[in-house]
Amino acid sequence: MRAMMFPACVILAAAPALAGEMYGTVTEAGRPVEGASVEARCGAKAYPAARTDKGGSYHLAVQEKGKCTLTVQHKGQSPSLEVASYDEGVQIDLVLELKGGAYTVRRK
Repeated sequence: MRAMMFPACVILAAAPALAGEMYGTVTEAGRPVEGASVEARCGAKAYPAARTDKGGSYHLAVQEKGKCTLTVQHKGQSPSLEVASYDEGVQIDLVLELKGGAYTVRRK
C-alpha cells in the first residue's frame, strides 16, 4: 500500500474589522499634523483620543455603528465633524482650516 502524503495547509484567519473602526490622516495647509488628538463620540459613548503620528495618521476603534462626532484637539481648539460609523472600517481624512482665528475641520 502506498502512503499518501498531503501537503501542509496553512489556514490564515483574518481578524474581522471592528464595528466602527475609523482611521485616516489630519492635515493643515496640505501638511500632516503631528500630535493632534482625534476623539470619537458615538451616541452616549465617548472613546479615548488617538494622537496623530508624524504622518498625521490616527486610528480609532469604536464599537457602535451609526452617527458619530469626531473632534480634533489642536492648538487649544476643538473643531468637530459628524461622520458615520459602519460594520467595516472607514477611512476619514480630515483637513484643518484656520478661518478668522478659529479652526474648522472638514473631510478631504
